[in-house]
Amino acid sequence: MVKLTKAKTFQAYLDSCHRRYSCVHCRAHLANHDDLISKSFQGSQGRAYLFNSVVNVGCGPAEERLLLTGLHAVADIYCESCHTTLGWKYEQAFELSQKYKEGKFIIELSHMIKDNGWD
Repeated sequence: MVKLTKAKTFQAYLDSCHRRYSCVHCRAHLANHDDLISKSFQGSQGRAYLFNSVVNVGCGPAEERLLLTGLHAVADIYCESCHTTLGWKYEQAFELSQKYKEGKFIIELSHMIKDNGWD
């Protein structure tokens, strides 16, 4: 007997001709390389990247956290396909020098892979 499984569907597919990042757990597309702002961030479990925009992620409730760069209001983000927590979204920065992070996304390297066109 053959067991049929439902194929995973994603809300958004990023253009196949661009370098992109995908969820390491389920391969859902997460971000285009063009939306990468910085590789110099620290997540809760190691290195992380800051992105201007992402796709296929859900957002939890915002909460205040004291991070390495000061107090921020952040909301955890998770993969909408496999529900793995990927990082967080900066909702509000309380220090003037950190305001550029508002509305941006952190994804930890341990949860994403480079996909398509990285030769």
